[in-house]
Amino acid sequence: MLRTHTCGELNKKNTGGKVKLSGWVHRRRDHGGVIFIDLRDRYGLTQIKFDPDKNKKAWQEADKLRSEWVIQAGGKVVARPADMVNKKMATGEVEVEMEEINILSRSKTPPFELEEEKNIDVREEKRMEYRYIDLRRRENLNILEKRHQFVNYIKDYLSGEGFLEIETPYLGKSTPEGARDFLVPSRLHPGEFYALVQSPQQYKQFLMIAGVDKYFQLARCFRDEDTRGDRQAEFTQVDIEQSFVEREDVLQLTEKMMTGAVEKVFPEKEIMFKPWKRLSYEESMLKYGTDRPDLRFGMEIEDLTSQVKGCGFKVFADAAEKGGVVRALCAKGGAKFSRGEIDQLTSFVGQFGAKGLAYIVIKENGELQSPIVKFLGEDLAAKIVEKMQAEAGDIIFFGADKEEVVCEALGELRCELARKLGLIDENKLALAFVIDFPMFVIEHGQLAPSHHMFTAPKEGDEKLLDTDPRKAKCQQYDLVANGCEVGGGSIRIHDRKMQEKVFDIIGFNENKKKQFEHFLKAFQYGVPPHGGIAPGIDRLLMILMNKSSIRDVMAFPKTGDGRDLTMQAPSEVDKEQLDELGIKSVE
Repeated sequence: MLRTHTCGELNKKNTGGKVKLSGWVHRRRDHGGVIFIDLRDRYGLTQIKFDPDKNKKAWQEADKLRSEWVIQAGGKVVARPADMVNKKMATGEVEVEMEEINILSRSKTPPFELEEEKNIDVREEKRMEYRYIDLRRRENLNILEKRHQFVNYIKDYLSGEGFLEIETPYLGKSTPEGARDFLVPSRLHPGEFYALVQSPQQYKQFLMIAGVDKYFQLARCFRDEDTRGDRQAEFTQVDIEQSFVEREDVLQLTEKMMTGAVEKVFPEKEIMFKPWKRLSYEESMLKYGTDRPDLRFGMEIEDLTSQVKGCGFKVFADAAEKGGVVRALCAKGGAKFSRGEIDQLTSFVGQFGAKGLAYIVIKENGELQSPIVKFLGEDLAAKIVEKMQAEAGDIIFFGADKEEVVCEALGELRCELARKLGLIDENKLALAFVIDFPMFVIEHGQLAPSHHMFTAPKEGDEKLLDTDPRKAKCQQYDLVANGCEVGGGSIRIHDRKMQEKVFDIIGFNENKKKQFEHFLKAFQYGVPPHGGIAPGIDRLLMILMNKSSIRDVMAFPKTGDGRDLTMQAPSEVDKEQLDELGIKSVE
């Protein structure tokens, strides 16, 4: 037996007992000949002691020990003297006087310290290269444990609601669904390829056609996209699909499940809205400039287009006249910003297409300070201040341009101002659903699906697909948390003619339609109304654990340029492997 207890469970109740422990040498101290070792495993730390006066042989072996060596040792649990109790350790009331030791494995000096406070300056590339060492840190082990608990709650919840956990293939067919596919060549079918599935979308719809009724899985998804803080080439989502449901059924299930999971695993988080907020896409874009708003603070955007039409400030008047918009937000307490800080904010919104950043400062005496007041006139300026509910000490910022430019610029500015003014509470969790999305958007001059091509139109908007599809809304819904989209879903099309019509609207030629021949064939055999959602585990945990990147909540993430430094992937392969697949590498 290599161990009788873990390094995190001994306490005063074990005093006098004989134990065996196994783990890593976390910290070593020599005190007057007595060697103290903090022995570490996943469960915690235990102080073990080697005294040459009590067991010289064991002490001699312990004298060889260095950081991160793996050992097994046995001895007697004793209570620490009252003045030596370590209240920071769960096992801090006891120590183990060791009588035997077995060195299981030696270690080179680690490339970085495992102490949390000594690890902060280590480059991410170094931590990713030695990820198996980085994961030994308590913080990272806690992340893996929390992830396990969170996922287990969801799996238990869905199982209790009658869902079946079903695995679908990773190797599927390449179909034009938005992102770029990872292609996998087939040895048995030369010249043909599988694609790693971007999501189990078509498979789960097949399961509904098969009569499964309620399905879920913890699905791995693969998309050959550039990485960023909240996106990796492979990620995990809780894939959920149900038959004979409407939108509200899916939203209610998701809200109850996620609320329960957060309250169980992250009780320190304050869920701000119960029930969760519901925002239409149009409302979200108007008030927050984005379809993934951070609702932990106010600072809503107001539309001033009609008020400033024909005014004396040419920038506003021209935007209103040419079909653009003029919108504003009020930053409470923002009058304290210096001119230099306002210039920095102007440069900030310039990243998102804004040509400038007009503002009005409301001084403590009520005076309006701004280069634009003389053009607006005092009366109009006063009406704007009133509409914005601005008070002494506040500042109003304006955006005037095409609607999409103003939305993005003011939406990003709103969050930047919240950070500067200290309005963001990381212990708060603002969860919401955004609904009633447009069914189509314009990409490269062509209508494209807002969500995906299998999303059903909103009830009553079906006729618009024949007359003006740009006005049609769809049954898409997004799950939003603290300014991040953490899940999306929809009620699906379950009629073959409707599905073919959508293919036509988005410009699919016969060749592209043929790629979905297998899918349309299934629609000839009785399809139930169905819908689902797929919350992203990585993004959710990133927010719940106050991390800035999903890499921080993954066991083995990719770097910013898509590399796995632990495995040194991607890598070249032998020519023989390529020959067997009928593939030639071209410079």
